[in-house]
Amino acid sequence: MIQLEGVSFSYAAQGPTVQNISFHIGKGEFAAILGANGAGKTTTVKLIDGLILPTAGRVLLNGKDTRETRVSQRARQVGFLFQNPDRQICKNTVREEILFGLKTVRGEEGDEALNARADAILADFGFSGDEEPYALSRGQRQRVALASILAVEPEVLILDEPTTGLDYRECCHIMDRIRRMNEEQGVTVVMVCHDMEVVLDYARRALVMAGGELKADGPVREIFRDRAVMEAGAILPPQMIDLSLRLGAGFEQADTPEAMARAVRDRRESRQ
Repeated sequence: MIQLEGVSFSYAAQGPTVQNISFHIGKGEFAAILGANGAGKTTTVKLIDGLILPTAGRVLLNGKDTRETRVSQRARQVGFLFQNPDRQICKNTVREEILFGLKTVRGEEGDEALNARADAILADFGFSGDEEPYALSRGQRQRVALASILAVEPEVLILDEPTTGLDYRECCHIMDRIRRMNEEQGVTVVMVCHDMEVVLDYARRALVMAGGELKADGPVREIFRDRAVMEAGAILPPQMIDLSLRLGAGFEQADTPEAMARAVRDRRESRQ
């Protein structure tokens, strides 16, 4: 699905932003790219989408080099949700916003089919379609941007800090919708995220970057329990995992409140 082979990238006025990174993300995975500010995370997902092209190495999407494919071809395969929805929304109503993406990517299907797609996605997200996007809250605008992407039914969904500026309810609504796409439709999800609680709850694989290099790649819970990797990536593990690591033996798998309660109960019973 997604293959990076010895990829490097440098902006003209800066040194290397991404240096010789290689990894493969298969169809249906839910992966999170983690690291401090400036680690190269956003550059990496832009390379995956072909928004920028590598200065060395190559990026393959479904076996095709992003240097050799047109933007219109990639738009059918990859949806990119930016951190700031205001950089994506360009129409005066929610319905027009959703139809804009549909007509751009799937215009050959005809107006009747596109309107049916728009109606379905509006119902799914609870919009009437007449709303003015910029009269909506930050979280609602994020949902509009996501709805316009999902209407196109991409094979790959890239999320750049999707929960920034959202309250807990808005965060859960968006992330639960994305998880359903991943689990029920097999959509591959690649997420850049600073909220490690969100990563723990939704992602299954974590790639840790620092200084433009890939430092670690593995199952989320294993990565979070590796103190050396956390330090290298300047990342703090989720609170429950951090607590379980501090408590030590008997609490190794206690990464949820329920699991922690069971571990405490088992420890108490073993001492009686």
